[in-house]
Amino acid sequence: MGFTTKLLHSDRRFGVEHGNLVKPMHPGVTYGYEDVHDLNAVFQGKQKGYTYGRQINPTVEALQQKINLMEQGHASLAFSTGMAAIGTMLFALLKRGDHVVASQYLFGNTASLFDSFSRHGIEVSFVDMVEAEKVEAAIQANTRLLFVETIANPRTQVADLEGLGALCNARGLIYVIDNTLTSPYLFQPREVGATFTIHSLTKYIGGHGNALGGSVTDLGTFDWQAFPNILPDYRSGDPKLYAVNQMKKKGLRDFGGSLAAEAAHRLSAGADTLALRMEKACDNAAALASFFESHPAIERVYYPGLHSHGQHARVKQLFQRPGAILSIEPKPEIDYLAMLNRLQTVVKATHLGDVRTLAIPVAHSIFYEIGAARRADMGIKDHLIRFSVGIEDVEDLLSDFEQALG
Repeated sequence: MGFTTKLLHSDRRFGVEHGNLVKPMHPGVTYGYEDVHDLNAVFQGKQKGYTYGRQINPTVEALQQKINLMEQGHASLAFSTGMAAIGTMLFALLKRGDHVVASQYLFGNTASLFDSFSRHGIEVSFVDMVEAEKVEAAIQANTRLLFVETIANPRTQVADLEGLGALCNARGLIYVIDNTLTSPYLFQPREVGATFTIHSLTKYIGGHGNALGGSVTDLGTFDWQAFPNILPDYRSGDPKLYAVNQMKKKGLRDFGGSLAAEAAHRLSAGADTLALRMEKACDNAAALASFFESHPAIERVYYPGLHSHGQHARVKQLFQRPGAILSIEPKPEIDYLAMLNRLQTVVKATHLGDVRTLAIPVAHSIFYEIGAARRADMGIKDHLIRFSVGIEDVEDLLSDFEQALG
């Protein structure tokens, strides 16, 4: 089946009550049993069933099945936010004394989360992952995990995803790829040997800015029997599920970043049109990038689809399309904040992956807290503006930018 066909019929094939075509919303958190032996068997993992809403819910389970189909995974877990997904994975699988190598260009909140874990005894090294050789030099005897995003936000650097996969395979490291900015429609992390793929479901998969959510998908590529941090309680059954079971119990149960049924229902409905939205957004982004590159008021454009982008050849090889995130640096004489205020169709807002085009001056907002020195290391100048391109009629977007820059 094609990508969209699989999503549209996912709930029906997974099993829906009363012949419905989509999984209904199940807000209940408590599940009763007529026979206490069944209740005990479910808690002990000997029988399939539902225990408590913090760990499992029918609506969330249907969304997990859909995400798993998209990523061609072995098993997926959904969480209340993308940050909860990342945090729960780290919380469940790492311990004091472990070492993580993370991309130097991580999204600000993700970098902040890694900084927080470092204060609790998990060492973190931030490295430029555009070339795998730099990453290899940062690996230590206690390194357990490597974390990278497909396209860096906001400067759009693209890591050597294939080289990093080969490196992690050779060293026995967990390889985590945050696939949020590309989505499973544009890129399949399992093709480069990833262990986990991460999503902020709030972004492209949900797509409509109306629900928070996150996910972790185990792609079935890692030997969990050899991983020392899997606890004895979770070394039973399918070895490929050791990590997922530990995340479910030590993560969702203990940490509590559970996805609500209403949010899961909205995210699942949004996911059905992912391919259609991504195609339109990528078309619009390409048109805007060309417009900015030729505009006399713009000094620099960062978009992976442009030949001027440093990793353009890599992007063509790895991704179906170059994505819908782009950033610009207006020329110094341009009052870029006044220019943003003149925009009428484009919305001045944080967030990305929405159906609407969004603009934000990143140094003054989402990357303000990290400080000037860290921004300089990431190549973020004070006048850098990031756009998350939506699905509007492209003529309206071009007209809006033309008048705002005029």
